[in-house]
Amino acid sequence: MMETPSPLLSVRDLRVHFPVRGGWMGRNRGVVKAVDGFSIDIGAGETVALVGESGCGKSTAGNAILGLNAPTAGSIRFDGTDLGSVTGRQKQKLRREMQVIFQDPVSALNPKLTIGQSIAEPLIVTGADPVTRRDRVDEVLDLVGLKRSQRNRYPNQLSGGQRQRVVIARALALSPKLLICDEPVSALDVSIRSQILNLLMRLQAELGLSYLFISHDLSVVRHIADRVVVMYLGTIVEEGDASTVFSHPTHPYTEALLSAIPLPDPVAQRNRKATVLSGELPSPLSPPPGCPFVTRCPIRQERCSAARPALAATGHGSRAACSVRLPQPA
Repeated sequence: MMETPSPLLSVRDLRVHFPVRGGWMGRNRGVVKAVDGFSIDIGAGETVALVGESGCGKSTAGNAILGLNAPTAGSIRFDGTDLGSVTGRQKQKLRREMQVIFQDPVSALNPKLTIGQSIAEPLIVTGADPVTRRDRVDEVLDLVGLKRSQRNRYPNQLSGGQRQRVVIARALALSPKLLICDEPVSALDVSIRSQILNLLMRLQAELGLSYLFISHDLSVVRHIADRVVVMYLGTIVEEGDASTVFSHPTHPYTEALLSAIPLPDPVAQRNRKATVLSGELPSPLSPPPGCPFVTRCPIRQERCSAARPALAATGHGSRAACSVRLPQPA
């Protein structure tokens, strides 16, 4: 029997809580539970999409994996190593193997640096010599479909799609294994989005990259993801293979997100049975008791406010956290 390969990234019960202070003498006003029990695995060469509304904790989880936010609890293992137990050079090496692609290429690039200088920044930090830096800049420009002559241009001399290619090139400069893509196409015109998505998929095939793809747009996720993780108010409410989540959604929140994807057929769009969300996303400072989705759920019952449902098997190979539609573990 063949052994299942260990995941490249393994996150277990991640929690990121922020104390809120204010008023007289900065008294503690409570805790924002931005991420509250988050577990995920990403294999080599795999794309896992993390989806949900703005404010659900997606980017906070990604930043914690990158080390930009300190976890309150939980473990993060990368390539078999617990990131919480390493220091010094080993930690720097592991961090180089995880890079990020930000949402807005305008704010991600220093307007005073040329494209070549921006791409070379991480190489300078790691001590690469000038010849190595120049050669690597040329290599990644080729990889992302930009001309080498563009290395001397400034960000304002490029289009939005070209700037995002520069951001991707900079992320590739240190030859990472994992890219955390935080809404990487949401700031781009619709006509450019497919080009960048196709570029990411080509790079994955050529370089064996793994992606944590953070997005609120499920029409984009459908195009690129192997697996989908749906997040709501800091917790995971559904997860599974992309084809399963899209064809057999179980959680009402997943249904609502899928209902928001427009259909190209106007007749089908009019006749579709849509799940519409009501109300606003609750504050993570004072989440509702029991199921975090209870205040907006169209099928809620009295027991939904009693306890937070656990992820349970759906029968389609996915898992969802819904005490109405799924029996809860004993």
